[in-house]
Parts: sequence; C-alpha cells; structure tokens
Amino acid sequence: MSKLARVTLPQALNYRGGQPMAAWLLHRISGIGIVLFVGLHLFGGFFLYAIEGGPTSAAANWLTDIYVSKPVQIFVLFAMLWHGLNGLRIIVLDMWPALHRFHREAMWVQWALFLPSFLLPALLIATSAKI
Repeated sequence: MSKLARVTLPQALNYRGGQPMAAWLLHRISGIGIVLFVGLHLFGGFFLYAIEGGPTSAAANWLTDIYVSKPVQIFVLFAMLWHGLNGLRIIVLDMWPALHRFHREAMWVQWALFLPSFLLPALLIATSAKI
C-alpha cells in the first residue's frame, strides 16, 4: 500500500497543472454553482406559492432578491457557459480519441468561444439599470 503524500500548503499552491487543471476545477465549480442556483430557485418558488402573505412569502422575497442580484446573475451566466462549452469539448475529445493530440488547441478554441460569449452579456448585466 502506498503512503499518503505529505503536501504542504506552499507546495500545493505551487502546483503547475496548467490549463487542463484549471478547466477541471472550473468545471466542478460551475457544476456546483448550477446545482445551487437551481435548488435555490426551486426552494424560492416553493415558498412563493406555499402560503400567500404568510411568513413563507417573506422567505420567498428574500431568496428571490438573492438570485436576481447582478453578481449572482453574472456567476450563473459564467457557470452555464463554461460548463456547457467545457462539456462539449470533453464530448468531442471522448467521441474522437484521435483528436486528443489537439487537446491544447481545443482548449484555446473553448476560450475563444467562451470569452466573447461571456464578457459581452456580463457587461450588459453589470451596466443595466435596476428595474
């Protein structure tokens, strides 16, 4: 049986996994963010229609204020786009194993698609007036 590696915090922070490690980490973070957003959305919808005018409507308003806020909307936009594009890249590389030699190029194509499709809507969300 192998021994557990004793990795100190400076060693862990110095890890150079590069783009594949960042993509892996962002894929996990965006997936958790999507699950939390959908759960919060369903939870808020339940409270909204549970009892009209009761204490649940205050909870529903509070939850709605959270997921309608601009930072949450920008994070959800990021999570949906990143998770979708990274998932498509993974599907393409898994379906056609010969393309694995172009893994780095596929990552650059993913970034080239992700950045404009995220930054423009995020800018519009950030600069829009409160309705």
